[in-house]
Amino acid sequence: MTNKYMYFIANWKMFGDLRTLNSLDKVIKFSKTNKKNKFKLIYCPPNILIRPLSKRLKNTNIEVGAQNCHESENFGPNTGYVNSKMLKNVGAKYIILGHSENRQDGESDKLINLKIKSAIKAGLKIIFCVGETLKEKKNKKTKKVLAKQIQKGLKSIKNKSDIIIAYEPVWSIGTGMIAKSEDLIKCVAFIKSKFSKKSPKILYGGSVNAKNIDKLKNVNNINGFLIGGASQNSKKFIDIIKKSISN
Repeated sequence: MTNKYMYFIANWKMFGDLRTLNSLDKVIKFSKTNKKNKFKLIYCPPNILIRPLSKRLKNTNIEVGAQNCHESENFGPNTGYVNSKMLKNVGAKYIILGHSENRQDGESDKLINLKIKSAIKAGLKIIFCVGETLKEKKNKKTKKVLAKQIQKGLKSIKNKSDIIIAYEPVWSIGTGMIAKSEDLIKCVAFIKSKFSKKSPKILYGGSVNAKNIDKLKNVNNINGFLIGGASQNSKKFIDIIKKSISN
């Protein structure tokens, strides 16, 4: 995997404040001293940190994304929500959509599709999450679930060049369990088969940490990782990156 252009996306979830941003100095220094390595770092913090984080990372090659958005393209009476246009305006370049935690809160494939369309129109690059539950895996419905999520989530979207697929098995998120290499290879190959033209970049997410990255990095058909809890600690995040790009 060291010869590939690798993505490392930090999904901070509901974590962080202005003081937390000081911890990123280590990551900034690391990225500047490793310019020859082919990797891209993207931080997706809570919405309130997008603007200050964008300012802090202004003179670096680290980019900023958001974690979700409202599906409407316009301003409206939607208390507590922000749309993709607003996120773009405060510095986001990417956005995570379809994450299982949001799906479990009621997001349907149809709603996710509307959000993706809105985000594309606003000029954001999409990190589109797909993945099966433990029950679906045990019932051997993984491919059926992935096919449905991709077909409905990306319905009527012609230009998929700025869409990154993050395969995140729901049963792996926050559990410490990770997909077996042979299963991961099969799932990634299946996802790629759902795209008739150029296949998208595909990441793996779900309990990624510095201890299991040695196993995951040897899966040669993935383009990086979507990292949750481990990305909240700069040292752990750097350790994951170092191990991923080392021989």
